[in-house]
Amino acid sequence: MRRYPGYLCDLDGTVYLGERLLPGARETIQTLRERGSRFIFVSNKPLQPRSDYAAKLNRLGIPVEVDDVINSSYVLAQQLAHTAPGARLFVLGEPPLLEELRQAGLQIVRDPQQVDYVVAAFDRTFDYAKLYTAFLAIRAGAHFIATNPDRTCPMAEGEFPDCASVIGAIEGCTGKQVEWIAGKPSPMMVQAGLRRLGVPARECLVVGDRIETDVRMGLDAGTATALVLSGVTSRDRAAEFAYQPDYILETIAGLVESAD
Repeated sequence: MRRYPGYLCDLDGTVYLGERLLPGARETIQTLRERGSRFIFVSNKPLQPRSDYAAKLNRLGIPVEVDDVINSSYVLAQQLAHTAPGARLFVLGEPPLLEELRQAGLQIVRDPQQVDYVVAAFDRTFDYAKLYTAFLAIRAGAHFIATNPDRTCPMAEGEFPDCASVIGAIEGCTGKQVEWIAGKPSPMMVQAGLRRLGVPARECLVVGDRIETDVRMGLDAGTATALVLSGVTSRDRAAEFAYQPDYILETIAGLVESAD
């Protein structure tokens, strides 16, 4: 493995798990930065604003600015603000996502007859009432989009059902498939990261613990890819996929160990 000028690096299961840095994360990022590389940190979780992720990284000893973090709620909000400014949304999501959307000039509504877009996300308050409103809105002609496609989210306590469960419930009752998804492996996410890094895809390495999102995103975008086994994907699980990463590492520390 060579050193790359730019790294798009996943957070949960790659850099940290819960409030615990994973082995070698801080030292690896520091070493590569000292050698001239840049890092942008990407997450599919829409549960906190980017400022919270940046604050957490700084608290754990990895210095970052807010703009060094990109998550699915930010990418979705920016995409809608560009393509459908002022759109009216019904959101199956939590308060940080709603605030991100409002800050982008988008409207949050509850009347299904007024909804332009139904937005599905990781939502620990998901219930039948929300599902019914989404059902009515889509039946009335609303578009259907989502923050991320993850089935589960790794947390210190274990894995939790993620946005895919909300998407599945809506698809199941409406018969309509989600139209687009902002988060990994979407090209929207990698393009936002590459713009911030200021490097072409061929000079970037995508690093993450999910082969179906992190690795797939990098492969589709033409970056190099590294799968770390510190999160949800095991080596045996990775072997089941027709596509493969350029590198498989036990932890993020392998980025430096392999390059050395």
